[in-house]
Amino acid sequence: MRLLLTSDTHLPKRAKRLPAPLLDEVARSDVVLHAGDWADTGTLDLLESRSRRLIAVYGNNDGPELRARLPEIAYADIGGLRFGVVHETGPAQGRETRCAARFPDVDVLVFGHSHIPWDTTAPTGLRLLNPGSPTDRRRQPHCTYMTVTVSGGSITEVDLRRLPPR
Repeated sequence: MRLLLTSDTHLPKRAKRLPAPLLDEVARSDVVLHAGDWADTGTLDLLESRSRRLIAVYGNNDGPELRARLPEIAYADIGGLRFGVVHETGPAQGRETRCAARFPDVDVLVFGHSHIPWDTTAPTGLRLLNPGSPTDRRRQPHCTYMTVTVSGGSITEVDLRRLPPR
């Protein structure tokens, strides 16, 4: 099963549209997970229309229209794993311990907010993934998203995808 992880699209503030490689990946993915900060409902509408399955949350920059359509935290069983999606997890220091305590029944936690790609595993086995941002690299060298392959009830591949400069 192929997953696309994205977050912090911030359209149209940071970019006018989603990058073509990301949209191409939507078509190839079984599930798209978006960890918030859409900033506009048009992007949500687009991903809803193009995704086979969309699991998404709102972020701190999302207004009332998005908050009315999306939860703060989403949970889904995907390929034998229990996924959680949330926008903010707090500071990097102590993240694994804090998230393992907050999400004890989750195997994989997808989060955003920082625009900094992240892939770690807590001592409890919780995998934490932040795909960065496909439209706003901030202090990162590249805009990014992630693809994840799930097979036999486990993650077999995580790939951080760098987007070409705009």
